[in-house]
Amino acid sequence: MSTLYTEIEINASKQQVWRVLDQKEEWRNWNSFLFDRDSSLPFQGNQMVRLSVWRSPADQDTEFQAIVKVVQPGVCLSWVSEIPGFRGEYWFELQDIGVNRTKYIHREEFSGWLSRIFLPFIREDEKRGMERMARELKRYIEKF
Repeated sequence: MSTLYTEIEINASKQQVWRVLDQKEEWRNWNSFLFDRDSSLPFQGNQMVRLSVWRSPADQDTEFQAIVKVVQPGVCLSWVSEIPGFRGEYWFELQDIGVNRTKYIHREEFSGWLSRIFLPFIREDEKRGMERMARELKRYIEKF
């Protein structure tokens, strides 16, 4: 298994950060890495979602389907994307680190024999995209 990880401290409460993550119809207004192709449906456990990532602003987006596994308001959101030979598990976690301070954690875990083939080609761009999303989330929330 291979894991990509990023975190950032945001000057806002967990509830404020969660509200922005939960309003996926607004993601395109602040997020240049990840968006939901059908943002009208709220996140719910065992729900299929169609997502796209822009690993690099110069690239085209990559579309994939996933099943939402965990929705814990104010705490955690995760989904799993699988095709034969490849599994990607995506986690967004929020940790309270003080009064109106939240640690935002974005983790992606990849497994399966195809991950050994594809990951070397996308690892750096994926990691930079995750970091970009974290910075954009922080900037968006802290401007209010």
